[in-house]
Amino acid sequence: MTAQDDLLYTIALTHVKLIGAVQAKTLVQSFGSAKQVFTAKTRELSHVPGIGAARAEAIKQFENFSHIETKIKFLETHGIQAIYFTDDGYPKRLLHCYDAPLLLYYKGKTDLNNQKVVSIIGTRNSTEYGKQITQQLVEVLAQHQVLIASGLAYGIDVAAHKAALQYNTPTVGVLAHGLDSMYPAAHKTIAKQMVENGGLLTEYSPGVIAEHYNFPQRNRIVAGMADATIVVETALRGGSMITAEIANNYNKDVFAFPGKTTDAKSQGCNLLIKKNKAILVTEPNDILEQMGWVNKPVRKKITRELFPELTPEESLILQALQQKNTLHIDELYAQTGLHSSTVANAILNMELNNIIQALPGKMYQVLDV
Repeated sequence: MTAQDDLLYTIALTHVKLIGAVQAKTLVQSFGSAKQVFTAKTRELSHVPGIGAARAEAIKQFENFSHIETKIKFLETHGIQAIYFTDDGYPKRLLHCYDAPLLLYYKGKTDLNNQKVVSIIGTRNSTEYGKQITQQLVEVLAQHQVLIASGLAYGIDVAAHKAALQYNTPTVGVLAHGLDSMYPAAHKTIAKQMVENGGLLTEYSPGVIAEHYNFPQRNRIVAGMADATIVVETALRGGSMITAEIANNYNKDVFAFPGKTTDAKSQGCNLLIKKNKAILVTEPNDILEQMGWVNKPVRKKITRELFPELTPEESLILQALQQKNTLHIDELYAQTGLHSSTVANAILNMELNNIIQALPGKMYQVLDV
């Protein structure tokens, strides 16, 4: 089978009704290639976990391969890469997400597996406050060679992309449509600039338009391809809140800048912080320190005798950490048997008292004393 055949059947599989990213990867892993999925018998397909009779029948009924050939010609003509989930160029961070796409389309020059990647997101109707924070944030991140990802939407997204270009740090826009169009159309010029110092990325093949239901799907790539997601400014509802929730579900670090309690466009950030779904940050260096991308300031060591008396909950957490040295937040929940909000409050108090410290990836360890 040629590489062209493989691409033809792989793209075709992503266009079969009822087949999503999870089912597509399961099928390819079960049969060895996308072509073998299409040549398999209906009974064999239906026996694959998560497929069943309806999806098996949808695969056997797919016939529009000439339409897929047209898409491949467009990719070749316009220098668009089709990146398979087993290719070296596929964003490796995204592979840790169960619903990562089988195939991505990419036009650009930057490495999607840059050593440091953050997603910067926020409201489409940004304020001057939000724009200023975004500008300052990207200026500092650029000094540390951080790749900036976002959704190329109005507001905070495009402000992050523009700042990245200004400070000459690579930036990638994740789109909710094929690379033969641009939504919003007003961002065509900046999109061309991004291809030269970053790129454009999507799971949608040429010809797919920006339907409303594509945007939440797009958001999982924004969250999944990064080490951390930074929410600059957002209301209580919207795409940024969805992306932050996805990032949390992927066990990614989420940061949020607080705002006035009376400001509707900061209420989403404030809520994320309040519910311990985002780490409060007030300046870019907070993020760099939390991610371990700069040396943290040396903390004054204190003896165990000077620690305040621990609550029973804090004692449980300390015992768990002393046994394993470092633990993920989910492991702390499991080992202590405490409610997530109880653990979060105890951890915050123990951090303030220099008993434990947070590490990248929602890991925690006991401070040396």
